[in-house]
Amino acid sequence: MTRRELDAADITDPGLRTDYGVCRRLNARHGRTYFLATRLLPLERRSAVHALYGFARWADDIVDDLDKRLTPDERDLMLKRLEGDLAHALRTGGGAEPVVRAVADTAGRHGIAVDLFADFLASMRADLTVTDYPTYADLRAYMHGSAAVIGLQMLPVLGTVVPREEAAPHAAALGVAFQLTNFLRDVGEDLDRGRVYLPADLLAAHDVDRPLLEWSRRSGRRDPRIRAALVAAEALTRDVYREAEPGIAMLDPRVRPCIRTAFTLYGGILDAIARHDYTVLHHRAVVPRRRRAATAAAGVLKVARARWHAAPAADPAAPERKEPDRG
Repeated sequence: MTRRELDAADITDPGLRTDYGVCRRLNARHGRTYFLATRLLPLERRSAVHALYGFARWADDIVDDLDKRLTPDERDLMLKRLEGDLAHALRTGGGAEPVVRAVADTAGRHGIAVDLFADFLASMRADLTVTDYPTYADLRAYMHGSAAVIGLQMLPVLGTVVPREEAAPHAAALGVAFQLTNFLRDVGEDLDRGRVYLPADLLAAHDVDRPLLEWSRRSGRRDPRIRAALVAAEALTRDVYREAEPGIAMLDPRVRPCIRTAFTLYGGILDAIARHDYTVLHHRAVVPRRRRAATAAAGVLKVARARWHAAPAADPAAPERKEPDRG
């Protein structure tokens, strides 16, 4: 499938094809939900999505998942090297890392704004020193770089049937909704890393603070105050999904099944959290495999229908007639 994706995207340079392959493997290994949805995209658009995910994953690994003996200063130096490598690649097409060469090529092909990458790396750098967020507004400022820009980077790749600036707020909100879902699912794991992404004002409204979360994580015991705070965090996240959803109808009809599938699968994580009574400090909520498969199968049918009805592709940045979302 990789060769067909690269051929469809007109990526012919052998070195670049290898670089994109690295990104695709990163997506398949680490982003199971995201990778599953990406397979519903038209062939010619998948490689760019893999490149964007691969670069984001590479930076995230520098912050969290590399050698645990690395200090924050050492990780910061690695991020600065990555940033410099990307700047060089965007100028020249070169780059030391495969993910950098691939994402720079994607940015050039699709006209992705350079400042979005700078905003993303700034939020990654914040993770080296910032361990909590006093208010939801503070968290949203962080998520602009860590999540909203991912949605904005995707828009030129996916294509829209409205002016891109009209779809942009919804695309940004979808990135935020996905990350809020991950924050809620990963409360316990993030706490083990010394971080609390749930905003302190939301927690305090239910008499919850970091020591109480740490006690629950350590002891395995539950507290009704923590449950109430997690219920509130779920409600806040679902509000952001509602903010994002109208944007799906603004996308190219051929990509809507992919984004609708991702929307449904990530929303399913919230359903799993509620189904397990908000025990995220002690258990990681996952969407059952059969449900994931059923959602993907439904997406395949929608892809077939969208391709059957699709007109020849136009410039994705140009305003076109808005069609109803059948996904």
